[in-house]
Amino acid sequence: MPAPSTSINACLWDGFHLDSGIKITGGSGVLLVGGEAFKWRPWEAGKGAMKLVNEKGQFDVEDEVWGLFSLVWPKPDLLILGLGKEMRPISPRVRQHLNSLGIRVDIQDTRNAAAQYNLLATERGLSAVAGALIPIGFREGVGVK
Repeated sequence: MPAPSTSINACLWDGFHLDSGIKITGGSGVLLVGGEAFKWRPWEAGKGAMKLVNEKGQFDVEDEVWGLFSLVWPKPDLLILGLGKEMRPISPRVRQHLNSLGIRVDIQDTRNAAAQYNLLATERGLSAVAGALIPIGFREGVGVK
């Protein structure tokens, strides 16, 4: 079975290269849903302070960054979430919001999340698996510089 065109070929410091030849750079993350790729900058939502982590050290973003999942049908069963260079827990509020949409979450660092997305999107199909990846060069309060 061939790899989907949204498979991640490379995780860069400031973005991603996809199997289709699309390059997402300039410090943007990528949201992979239903065979489509979208630039994704969740740190600009809400306060816009380049923050993704709450005071407890948990990944915590505004609900609006998941807005695309309210629009797509069928919704993916699983979201592979790549949180940059390091893995960290997600806040109960974020997990509850995604679960309320019928989406389970798997959390990893971005490189492992990309590999996991590639494998599962090929095996289970693009409608069953989504990916949300933060660039490996993202730094809290700074972004990608």
